[in-house]
Amino acid sequence: MLTINVAVLLAVVVIWRLRRRTEARSRFDEKLTVLIVLALGVLIAPTPAGQGILNILSQVASGVTQASR
Repeated sequence: MLTINVAVLLAVVVIWRLRRRTEARSRFDEKLTVLIVLALGVLIAPTPAGQGILNILSQVASGVTQASR
């Protein structure tokens, strides 16, 4: 039986949609892409990869905050 990871499928859809030229997109296309990316973020967030991304972004944000002081 073939199983498809929904997060991987959404990542492929996002990459496919973002490869299109910007001039060819309508507002509806842009809104749909944003919704798909948000759904992908929700699926990735609880995974170890999502936690690693969050950790890296937290370190970058704290580094920027420390540098501005």
